[in-house]
Amino acid sequence: MLVLKFGGTSVGSPGAVRNIISILNDPDHREKDGIVVVSALSGVTDSLINQARLAEGGDVSYGLRVRELRERHAGMAAAFLKGSDMETALADLDKLIGELTQYLDGIALLGELSKRILDSVMSFGERLSASLITRILLAEGIDADFVDSRNLLRTDSNFGNARCLQEISFSNIRSHLKSGRGGRIKVVTGFIGSTEGGVTTTLGRGGSDLSAAIFGAALAVEVVEIWTDVDGILTADPRLVKNAFTIGEISYVEAMELSHFGAKVLFTPTIKPALEKGIPIRIRNTFNVSGPGTWIRREAVQGDYAIRGISSMQDVALVRVQGSGMVGVSGFSSRLFGALARRGINIILITQSSSEYSICFAIIPRDAPAAKDSINEEFGREIAAGSIDPPVIEGGLSIIAVVGSRMKRSSGISGKVFHALGRNGVNVVAIAQGSSELNISAVVTQQDEAKAINSIHEAFFLSGVRSVNLFLVGIGLIGGTLLEQLAGQQELLAENHMIRINLVAAANSKRMAFSAGGLDPAEVKNLLNDSKPGTVLRPGTDPLVQDFNLELFIEKMKSFNMPNTCFCDCTASDSVSSVYGDILRSSIPVVTPNKRANAGSLDYYRLLTGFSRDRGIPYLYETTVCAGLPVISTLRDLSLSGDKVLRIEAVLSGTLSFIFNNYDGGKTFSALVREAKAAGYTEPDPRDDLNAMDAARKALILARECGMNLEFPAVSIEPILPPACFEAEDVETFFKELEKSDEAFEKRRLAAAAAGKSLRYVAVIEEGKASLSLREEESGSPFRSLVDSDNIVVITTARYSRLPMVIKGPGAGAQVTAGGVFADIVRIARTLV
Repeated sequence: MLVLKFGGTSVGSPGAVRNIISILNDPDHREKDGIVVVSALSGVTDSLINQARLAEGGDVSYGLRVRELRERHAGMAAAFLKGSDMETALADLDKLIGELTQYLDGIALLGELSKRILDSVMSFGERLSASLITRILLAEGIDADFVDSRNLLRTDSNFGNARCLQEISFSNIRSHLKSGRGGRIKVVTGFIGSTEGGVTTTLGRGGSDLSAAIFGAALAVEVVEIWTDVDGILTADPRLVKNAFTIGEISYVEAMELSHFGAKVLFTPTIKPALEKGIPIRIRNTFNVSGPGTWIRREAVQGDYAIRGISSMQDVALVRVQGSGMVGVSGFSSRLFGALARRGINIILITQSSSEYSICFAIIPRDAPAAKDSINEEFGREIAAGSIDPPVIEGGLSIIAVVGSRMKRSSGISGKVFHALGRNGVNVVAIAQGSSELNISAVVTQQDEAKAINSIHEAFFLSGVRSVNLFLVGIGLIGGTLLEQLAGQQELLAENHMIRINLVAAANSKRMAFSAGGLDPAEVKNLLNDSKPGTVLRPGTDPLVQDFNLELFIEKMKSFNMPNTCFCDCTASDSVSSVYGDILRSSIPVVTPNKRANAGSLDYYRLLTGFSRDRGIPYLYETTVCAGLPVISTLRDLSLSGDKVLRIEAVLSGTLSFIFNNYDGGKTFSALVREAKAAGYTEPDPRDDLNAMDAARKALILARECGMNLEFPAVSIEPILPPACFEAEDVETFFKELEKSDEAFEKRRLAAAAAGKSLRYVAVIEEGKASLSLREEESGSPFRSLVDSDNIVVITTARYSRLPMVIKGPGAGAQVTAGGVFADIVRIARTLV
């Protein structure tokens, strides 16, 4: 014999009921006797409660809701029944609807709704559905019989959440089945029972699962099948975690832990009767019959993962009691929880400090006022004396539960859980773990619930896969090239390196676009350029494209609250770099080639790097100096390994490198500058490069990376051009002024050449100072080996003193800079291991 329970969605439509008929006729079920426990049609129980509330308040519209209820069930009947079958079903329906109406009229007359009467009203949902399903099965040729569980399942009188009286209920169920009355399939009303005096009760919301387990335990069936609208118990709530997947097998105790802390697939008390009798429970999907579902057994086969699953309880309040009067005082906990028990307050989670100075526990928020009153009443004298503080209640919290029996035999599970949370900036308010090591529970803010679950889920179930949710500002030359590289590498990164980069948002100076599911990096530029602000993906959703507003962009990034978020700034904007501190404080890593933050005030530089170091939130800016060359990371590694930087000499400007590398007398200096501009090596106004400000900012960043406390004005800059060039009104006038200086430049070049030397514009960082000047370099100088716009950094350290370390290569250009930014983003993913 089998027990099959079909939930509200499984009986909620004609299509769903056809699936039930197919299931009962399939090879696994058609040859066996069965108990079919049914819930009310989806939404009906809520409708009945609403009708009772309307009647209590004197709102006559409850009559309309009753008529709607009748029409829904009549419509279901019409989809299957004809002739006399339909007439019989409608007669049954009208009888029950008439009885329901009498109850509601009585409530309206008295203006009062007790829990006892509400249970009677709610019972009509299951009575209507079971009666109708029985008629439909008979019409489809299935030998079925209607069973009102109120005649068999006896409970106490705790209306709304009645407890089954197991001995008498089991006896009634066995006697009924032994009598041989009725058909092969018994269609049983779930959720409801009755007191020994025959008064209708309900077993609590979700109680149809419990009804199925009680019948299964009473009859010692092979298996209890719970048919629902999901494929089984999943590793996490799929509404919060998109890549959650079905758990094939799980133990009773693991299932109880998951369901206790919010997993909605199974009603928690369901497991107890099955556990006591050793009856397996199987969760299956009415709408995906071929799916294997989830088996719940006493001893489940160990899976491939260290944990079974993660669940959450969304809305809880945390009550904290503390004070020196608790320390070493025996019986304190007994008094505390006894006082709460007398008020009927259920405790969800308890944690106590080892010093016994404080204890906190989680409860349902609606119980918080009563909990506070009971504590104040029980410990009034201690609170008045100051030995115990008044209770503190904190709301707006969620509990995250990480569950798995393998945790007991696996080291490092707690560390992995809290690393995942800390890495994503999730603050843990309280922690609890039982001695069985089956469950680690953490209390977090409701705002962080989804992020917390996703972070832990990825750490355990996708441990080989690391994802980054990218928010990109600036899609000009560097940002646009980054998008091209991302589009070309996304699949390869995922397949070969198990790294997923999800472009959630992108912005240019005019517009910004957001999509939690991910934007296509190959289409983002067109999307921002061609779509009008207010464009949406689906009606009723937030605009996909909006006018750009930096403050709103940052606000939306935070509100998405996604795990493994990364902010990337590919602008040269002071306003964007000014928000790095706020972003890092939100535990969001920052990647940037923008020099403005690190070359700005020393205090801001210290703030950003210090916060990143102390909190472990990556702030990566390798490309602020020499594009993709590994200069900053090398300096950092030297420092971490105990080496000391003595001197840095560097050519840090691609523009100046090109000009002086090619200044050999074949062309005048002004002609070379024109050539550099035409080749794209300079800004539209070459003076923006020839003033050496960009090179000076890079030198300042290197000096600060070496521990020098310098502000920008302290950097000594030798002017390359005469003042008249900078005073010119426009670019063409500038070139005319520059031509006047050709003779002076040539004279300096010739003097260097006469000594076998060449001119190079070199930055020097040494002994707490930074300077940039035009130097004459001998033939053996590494600076003479440069080609075109190459950069070079020569690092002399305590270890590299006789032969300095040389880093040389392209130090500018969209491809190498974007590639360096891309590499930093990938580094963010690697920190997620």
